[in-house]
Amino acid sequence: MAKRVLIIATDGFEQSELIEPKKLLEAAGYKTVVASPKVGEIKGWNHGDWGQSVPVDADLDDVSAEDFDALMLPGGQMNPDILRMDERAVALVEEFDDLGKPIAAICHGPWLLVEADIIDGRTVTGWPSIRTDLENAGADVVDEEVAIDDNLITSRKPDDIPAFAQALIDALEAQEEEEEELDDEDEEEDDEVEEL
Repeated sequence: MAKRVLIIATDGFEQSELIEPKKLLEAAGYKTVVASPKVGEIKGWNHGDWGQSVPVDADLDDVSAEDFDALMLPGGQMNPDILRMDERAVALVEEFDDLGKPIAAICHGPWLLVEADIIDGRTVTGWPSIRTDLENAGADVVDEEVAIDDNLITSRKPDDIPAFAQALIDALEAQEEEEEELDDEDEEEDDEVEEL
């Protein structure tokens, strides 16, 4: 079964930061699900004006971190600013982190990591205007196209999308390899029990 990536967004998401990584994940064989507090469609922001809309696949209240393999948080200024005031959105970020599942946030998306209180002592990056917020939350902030710290993957801006998406794909592939190794170990243990 294909691994599933939850994308949390609402109106005002940075168009390229949702649509492009979504396409790259799907091209790599992963299923994406867009969840939002808003039903129907959400509208992107593109170069200073409203852009494309994307369909909402699920209500935020109906999704659980246990049902997904990774979380992606696109940026845009409005989108994460609205979502960090949404208790369910923040709780989902906390749930993914508690389970150690990959969380990929780009641009202003790391605002949600601040709100979920999961970046203290961790290395992250983000859009220049939110770096003080990240530092104030206890993070070690770097200016790199991708910062990876355990299950956290963060990037700065739309130019970083290829590296951002690849880092998330790499994390999902590593997850698959770990699961295969565990399955192999379980099979070996079962064989040993049968021999006894």
